[in-house]
Amino acid sequence: MKLVFLGTRGEIEARSGLHHMHSSLMISYGGRSVMIDCGADWLGRFEELNPRAIVITHAHPDHAWGLKGGSPCPVYATAISWELMDGYPIEDGSRHVVKAREPLHIEDMVFEAFEVEHSTHCPAVSYRITAGRAAFHYAPDVAYIHDRGEALRGVKLYIGDGATMKRPMIRKRGDRLVGHAPVRTQLTWCKKEGVPRAVFTHCGSGIVKGEPEIIATELERLAVERGVEAAIAHDGLEMILR
Repeated sequence: MKLVFLGTRGEIEARSGLHHMHSSLMISYGGRSVMIDCGADWLGRFEELNPRAIVITHAHPDHAWGLKGGSPCPVYATAISWELMDGYPIEDGSRHVVKAREPLHIEDMVFEAFEVEHSTHCPAVSYRITAGRAAFHYAPDVAYIHDRGEALRGVKLYIGDGATMKRPMIRKRGDRLVGHAPVRTQLTWCKKEGVPRAVFTHCGSGIVKGEPEIIATELERLAVERGVEAAIAHDGLEMILR
C-alpha cells in the first residue's frame, strides 16, 4: 500500500513550502487510488489526480469544500456530512453513506469509520484502513477517538492531528469535546495501544511557521519518551506500508 500526503496544512492562513495545501491523503493499492479529504485548496485541482473514489472525514472547509464543484468519482461520507454538503453538485448515484463501525470495501481496500470528538457542527470520523496485511489509522482532526482500542488494534501506523505539539486545543460543549488533541497526547494513545509508528498531518501554525529542525527535535523527544517512532508529514511525502 502506497501513501502520498497530497497536502498537510490545516485550516490556517499560514503556508510554507513543506505545508502548502489542505490536508489530503492518497492511498494506492493494486493499481487503484482513493483520496481522503478534499479541502478548499483542491477545488478545481483534484481531478487531475484521477482518484477512483474520495472518502471524507467531515464537512469542514479544509476537508470537503474542494467538492463544491462536484466530483467525477464516487464520494463516501457520513449522513451528517452529506446533510452539510447537500448543495454540492454530486449525483445521487455517486453519493455513498458511511456508517460508523461498518466496514466499506472501496477499490480493494477496507475502510472502517470510528466516531471521534472534534466538532459539534461538523461531526467527524477517523478511518481504519486495511489493504492486504497492512493496516493504518487516519485521524487528521481529532480531540478523542471513541472505541480507541479497537480503532488502533493491530495497526502499523497512526496518522494524526498536527494542529499543536503540546498545548491542548480542546474545550467542552456540554458533554462533548471540541478541538484538537496535541501531538503529545496522541503519542500517548499510540503507546497505550501498541502502535509503533506515528506521522502527523493537518499541521497548525506552530509547525507550518516553525523551523523544521527544531520541530523535529521536539517531536523526537516526545516520541522517545513514549517508545514510538514519529515524524511530521509534508506535502508530497510518500510512504510504503506492508
